[in-house]
Amino acid sequence: MSINDFYTILILAPHTDDGEFGCGGSISKWVNEGKEVYYVAFSSAEKSVPKEMPKDILKKEVQEATKILGIKKSNLILFNYPVREFPEHRQEILEDMIRLGNELRPQLVLLPSSTDTHQDHQTISQEGFRAFKKISMIGYEMPYNNLNFSTNLFIALEERYLHQKIEALKCYKSQADRIYATEDFVRSLARVRGTQIGIEYAEVFEVIRWVIK
Repeated sequence: MSINDFYTILILAPHTDDGEFGCGGSISKWVNEGKEVYYVAFSSAEKSVPKEMPKDILKKEVQEATKILGIKKSNLILFNYPVREFPEHRQEILEDMIRLGNELRPQLVLLPSSTDTHQDHQTISQEGFRAFKKISMIGYEMPYNNLNFSTNLFIALEERYLHQKIEALKCYKSQADRIYATEDFVRSLARVRGTQIGIEYAEVFEVIRWVIK
């Protein structure tokens, strides 16, 4: 079974923008191919918003960003778990994931890698595995958080998909001061990953579980 055989794909983002950073190009590609992509963000990180900006700005920014990637408005799901406190809410998060699994019936789940060191990302990765352990899962790359990373799976990106990823990330004006939020960084990382497999651009993933039926 190849990744092309999956139709319903679920993106688990600890915070708004994590999905775009980790797999925005692949999301754009899959939506263009007609796949049903759901995006779930577990926090809008209100405590991390710059003081001069509205507290709910990340909710608005993720709506704009996912629209650029082609995700249906009805396929964007937002929770309000407090940023940096996910470990204290493990059971609630797990129950939300199990409910989503029953409702959406995804065939492929994307989540933070198993070596992501951010406490919220670790929680989503670990509880995501528990909730979706019977189906295929891949972990997306966030090099500024990863202790190490297994480059098991590469997804080739055309320029148009990388461009949409970059345009989606530009929606996050509240995060523009982060060094990894620049177009240069995003494009350079995609070029490095593409070079590893002899093409121009790619995103890379850790294979956490691959189920062949």
